[in-house]
Amino acid sequence: MWGEKPYHSLDFELKERFSEKVYKIALEGGFTCPNRDGTLDSRGCIFCSASGSGDFASPESDSIITQINNGIAGLKNAKSVGNKFIAYFQSFTNTYAPIDILRKKYMEALSHPDIVMLSIATRPDCLGDDVLQLIKECNNIKPTIVELGLQTIHEKTAEYIRRKYELYVYDKAVSDLHSIGVEVVTHVIVGLPGEDREAFLETVRYVGKFTDGIKLQLLHVLEGTDLADDYRAGRFQTLEFEEYCNLIVDALSILPENVIIHRLTGDGPKRLLISPTWSSRKRQVLNTIHKRLKETNTWQGKYYEHE
Repeated sequence: MWGEKPYHSLDFELKERFSEKVYKIALEGGFTCPNRDGTLDSRGCIFCSASGSGDFASPESDSIITQINNGIAGLKNAKSVGNKFIAYFQSFTNTYAPIDILRKKYMEALSHPDIVMLSIATRPDCLGDDVLQLIKECNNIKPTIVELGLQTIHEKTAEYIRRKYELYVYDKAVSDLHSIGVEVVTHVIVGLPGEDREAFLETVRYVGKFTDGIKLQLLHVLEGTDLADDYRAGRFQTLEFEEYCNLIVDALSILPENVIIHRLTGDGPKRLLISPTWSSRKRQVLNTIHKRLKETNTWQGKYYEHE
C-alpha cells in the first residue's frame, strides 16, 4: 500500500505525484526571525543553533539559482538521481522579510526548470495577508507547501522553549493556508523537557486532525544553545534509543492515514551534537522503526499490504 515503508511516507507520496524519486535542495534565503531580531526576543528558541536549523543549506552569499545548481550537482555526484527537485527554504523564518524580497527569492526558485515544488519553513505568526497572497501565487505556478514550527501544543513547554506564540496562532495559520489551497506540514519535537509519553502523543493527536504532513524531530542538544546549558546543568535528560523508537511507533499508530510522514528523526550536525549521540546513526534508527512497524503489521488497526 505504501511501497517499501509501512506508513504514508513523503518518498512514496512524491513518487505517486511525480512518477520518480524527488530530492530536496536546502536553500539559505538570508532571513532572520522575530525571535532573534528583538521583535519578540533576541535569543531564539532554546534549542535553535546559530544557523536556525539550516545547517545543511548552501551559503547565503550564493544566489538562489546558484544554490539550486550546486545542490543538484552535489546530489548527482553522490548518487543516481533524476531531474526533479524541491526548493526548500529552510533556515530561520522564511516568510519574515519585506514582500518584494520574498517574491524575488521564491520566484527565482520556481523559475528553475528542475524545481517541481516549493517548500517554505516558517512560524505560524509570520503569515500576513500579503504573504498568504504571495504563497497562493507561488502555488498556482508550482505546488507549494508551508512547514510550520509548532513543536508542542502544551503552553508550559512552549514557554520553556521560547516559542513566543499561543496555540490558536497555529490553528489560524493552518486554516488560512488551507483556505488558499496550500498544504501544511507541522514540525513536532519528540523528547521535549518536561513532556512524558502521553503529553507527546496529545500533540500528535491534535496535529493529526489538521495537518497534511508531519515532521517528527528528535530533540537534539546542540553546542551553543541555551538548551545545552540546561542539559549540562542536569535539568533534563534526552531520550534513549529504544525509548525514541517506541514513541515513534506509538505516534504513527494514531496518525490518520492521509497524513504524510515527512520525517521520523532528524540530522543533528555532528560537530555541534552533544546529545543524544546515538542519533548520528540515522540509518540504524530508521531501520529499527521500520522493523517494529512491520512486526506490529498494523496501521490504524488495519493490515498494510507489501508491494
